[in-house]
Amino acid sequence: MPVTPIIQTLPQKKLIGKSARMSLVQNTTPMLWKSFMQARKSIENVVGTNLYSIQEYDNLSYFKNFNPQTEFTKHAMAEVSSFDTIPDNMETLTIETGLYAMFIYKGLPQNFPQMANYIFTEWLPNSEYILDNRPHFEVLGAKYNPTSEDSEEEVWIPIKTK
Repeated sequence: MPVTPIIQTLPQKKLIGKSARMSLVQNTTPMLWKSFMQARKSIENVVGTNLYSIQEYDNLSYFKNFNPQTEFTKHAMAEVSSFDTIPDNMETLTIETGLYAMFIYKGLPQNFPQMANYIFTEWLPNSEYILDNRPHFEVLGAKYNPTSEDSEEEVWIPIKTK
């Protein structure tokens, strides 16, 4: 599965959407996305058509001492040009400018753990980078289809030089 990421500096992104605390064992992602998709038309100033699936981990020990029961915050969001209008029951998130490794993942969501395992146990330890404590996210664009093996998404991992 060796995949070479594109290393790039992400410009600041403003996002509006919904979030939930969850773990991999108590995964409520489908409910979060259903709730977001039902309300997303109420978001104004949307930039483009991509959707963002964002994970915020409390600290880097999530990866060092991996436990599928450890909770994190997951967001379902759309990028916006401003926070002038925030719909009821939605929240904002700003991802600050920073260095990221961007991988392209092709396949079904249930097969993603193999890609994540490759990124964190093979690519990262053998790269000139270490994980940074900033949001991780996936960009779900026109080629994303969670029911197709041809589905494609961008996987963004926050990094900094060793």
